[in-house]
Amino acid sequence: MVDPSIKGYQFKPVVGTVEGGRLRAFFRSIGETNPAVTGPDTSGRVAIPPTYLFCLEMLDADDPFGFVNEIGVGIDEILHANQSFTYHHPIYVGDTVTFRAKVGDIFEKKGGALIFVVQDVEISNQDEKLVAEIQRTFVIRKEIVA
Repeated sequence: MVDPSIKGYQFKPVVGTVEGGRLRAFFRSIGETNPAVTGPDTSGRVAIPPTYLFCLEMLDADDPFGFVNEIGVGIDEILHANQSFTYHHPIYVGDTVTFRAKVGDIFEKKGGALIFVVQDVEISNQDEKLVAEIQRTFVIRKEIVA
């Protein structure tokens, strides 16, 4: 089970580059039809939507689900409960971003039957400017022995 002492644990940073082809595929997958972002040339100043950051982090991570192993939980034991984005500055095709994630909080509910792990992620661009933040919460059901 999750050790509460991992609060503050910092994960290995993930570096990703916003590529036009991947971004076009993302836009098509969410039903976007504007040819300015789905057409063959996205080399202009096309800003990415904040939700694309989640995809980019997963695509460029050495192990997309490695964070689960790092906190001592199996992927089949967690539920993705919540995710929020704070977007500080536009991110464009060609930008390189670095994701720095840490365990921001751990708490229990339902008499300890549910353990919540909050992951805070700061995203900076190639100029080390903070461009966005992601906060996501995972729930782990703890077996209670009566």
